[in-house]
Amino acid sequence: MLWRGASKGRLPPDLLPLQSGVGNIANAVLAGLNSGPFDHMTAYTEVLQDGMLDMLRSGKLDSASATALSLSPAATEEFTRNLGFYRERIVLRPQEISNHPELIRRLGLISMNGMIEADLYGNVNSTHVMGTSIMNGIGGSGDYARNAYLSMFLTPSLAKGGAISCIVPMASHVDHTEHDVQVIVTEQGLADLRGLSPSQRSRVVIERCAHPDFRPALRDYVARAEASGGGRHTPHLLGEALSWHERYVRTGSMRT
Repeated sequence: MLWRGASKGRLPPDLLPLQSGVGNIANAVLAGLNSGPFDHMTAYTEVLQDGMLDMLRSGKLDSASATALSLSPAATEEFTRNLGFYRERIVLRPQEISNHPELIRRLGLISMNGMIEADLYGNVNSTHVMGTSIMNGIGGSGDYARNAYLSMFLTPSLAKGGAISCIVPMASHVDHTEHDVQVIVTEQGLADLRGLSPSQRSRVVIERCAHPDFRPALRDYVARAEASGGGRHTPHLLGEALSWHERYVRTGSMRT
């Protein structure tokens, strides 16, 4: 039987199965869910971190499916000490199952993954700093982003003490295209990009996700790109699109 709000696009009280990427941002989101209003949640993910152990212990999360554990020393000790508790609530499956596109799509996951930067139109860079230096691999985020019911990417709006904007005119490397990215979240707010044109996306991303210090420069870039475009669908100034990254490499800051 369908949740009665499903016909209006509403999520049920226990949400949908959760997939969470790795890192501090993912654990912070899980900590928020652990203190939030949702109960009896489930997880279908690739790597299980400290945050999901906390949710299992609190009872907010009923069960979790994963392929591997990536735990801090303290969480590893807790896991080992209470193995009997966790073996009733955690299932470890081969990656061929946990990351299978058909299963991800059929289960209707809420996918939450971290990123390094996003551009004005929703393209996401998850792996390369300044487009050249690999910080981490893509992992299974591509499998989940392409096939999840709801695909979300999360990041702080600033990095390196405010020298870097994580919302940029053009991503210096693209792991997830605008076609697979539905929602972008920073501490500034949430940009739901579903059903929006590129021009609409740029405005929502700037006003809801970019840090206020960088919003005027982003607005100026979009306005000048649109004015020079003459009917282009995704306006860019190719001579400036990666100038923020070039400025950071040269001066240590994206700020003008």
